Amino acid sequence: MDKYLDIISIDPGTILFTLINTLVIMLMYRFFLHAKVVVILDKRKAAVSAELDAAEAAKVAALEKEAEYKLLLENSKAEAEKILNAANSRALAKEREILAEANINALHIREKAEEGIALEKKRVMNEIKNQISELVIMTASAVAEKEIGEKDNETLINSFLVNV
Repeated sequence: MDKYLDIISIDPGTILFTLINTLVIMLMYRFFLHAKVVVILDKRKAAVSAELDAAEAAKVAALEKEAEYKLLLENSKAEAEKILNAANSRALAKEREILAEANINALHIREKAEEGIALEKKRVMNEIKNQISELVIMTASAVAEKEIGEKDNETLINSFLVNV
């Protein structure tokens, strides 16, 4: 145990030597290295500060670009909606125009058909009148050819009606 006590013992000479040694190292550091270390630390501090400023500026620029893109996106959505609405209104107008044109065409076709029907009706009526006239003339000539009795007259009228 004595040998351990020699290691742990306090020697004032060793303490004084250690203090002087530390003071000499501090003075040498201060005299030779301190200015250079401070310059290096200042440069590093300035570099870090510049990087932080650049990062902050990039962040601000990115936020500005993001706001600009959001505005452009909203404007493009509004513009797309406006274009779609315009296209829809043009399509509806075109649809109305086509329907109106189709209605006019149908009306013209109907009018032509009605005119055709009326002409055909007149033609048929004229043919019927011609046939009736022919039958009347035939009947009249038959009556004129022979003296007709009441019975013969009735027979001629019935045959006339059957022919009509």
